[in-house]
Amino acid sequence: MYDDYGHGTHIAGIAAGSGRMSNGLYCGIAPEADIIALKVLDFRGNGNIPTLMRALDWILLNRERYHIQIVNISVGTIEKEEIGENSELIRAVNQIWDSGMVVCVAAGNNGPKANSVTTPGISRKVITVGSSEGSDNTDYSGRGPNFSCIIKPDLVAPGSNICSCRRVGKNIPVQTEGNFYYIRKSGTSMATPIVSGD
Repeated sequence: MYDDYGHGTHIAGIAAGSGRMSNGLYCGIAPEADIIALKVLDFRGNGNIPTLMRALDWILLNRERYHIQIVNISVGTIEKEEIGENSELIRAVNQIWDSGMVVCVAAGNNGPKANSVTTPGISRKVITVGSSEGSDNTDYSGRGPNFSCIIKPDLVAPGSNICSCRRVGKNIPVQTEGNFYYIRKSGTSMATPIVSGD
């Protein structure tokens, strides 16, 4: 598994990082948990629905083999007709929920206006996670109600300036302060694994 953008590494560290490279200072929520990482973003941090759909299909096919209990989806897209509540993407996340897994999905960073929760966070079934307002008073978290008048997000968690694992490899600028193996990022993507790990 590789991460050429760094988003997945940061999310995995929040959920289940051991904190080893910081002597336990930046430990994840559930450091004893196992991670099954599925890459859905490219080197620029962009993704697409077909790639996410393949990942969701893989989870359904392999959930018993790998004992998958919780699915963290820290990506989303703006609600449009083809990705609305009756879309294939929403049906896929609902199917995962119906199969007995807990699904936690980011609310997106398009707030604070109404109807700003991203898909698949608009699903009625999944746990949609927003970000509480940060110490810098940023209020970017997506919020509902969605276009079907469903109140979202279901809950909020800290999402601003979250310190977690940093992707390490070539083409990474040298960090002169702090721990090279960790970085701070903000977004509902960061709030979601706090809930998934808990």
